[in-house]
Amino acid sequence: MSQVPSETMQGYSAPSVRQFSVFLENRVGRLLDLLRHFDDSSHVHVMGLNVIDSSDHAVIRMIPDNADAARHLLRDLGIAFSETNVIVSVIDDSHSLADMCLYLLGAELNILFIYSLIKQSPIGDSVIAVAIDDLTLGANLLVRKGFNLLGEGDL
Repeated sequence: MSQVPSETMQGYSAPSVRQFSVFLENRVGRLLDLLRHFDDSSHVHVMGLNVIDSSDHAVIRMIPDNADAARHLLRDLGIAFSETNVIVSVIDDSHSLADMCLYLLGAELNILFIYSLIKQSPIGDSVIAVAIDDLTLGANLLVRKGFNLLGEGDL
């Protein structure tokens, strides 16, 4: 009888990007201060941004082009943050946002949030970030459906 390994190895891992959720007081100028720190850094740039506002604080979802440098900068500034992986995909004429939602729904994957990036693809197509409840399954599904997924090196 052959022995079955207790762990499997995935042969392919679709690209993903690190997103930082930064927690700031909801005060005038706090977002500007944060973005200026990134602008002043020669090692990291903000490629995507989404602000979730409440009465006393804001959550800034941001995608940097260099996750390690962003993590170091935020720690140096003493700013609270968390990290998660998201899918970053090009949306074009043959791969629409509606198609993406349809495929993810068909796989019974929940979209947690979605927003566009500042960056466009090299030919000017839109680029979006999407978080789903099973990143590996969703990313591999979208690659099989022909979506162009980007990694940190593509930003």
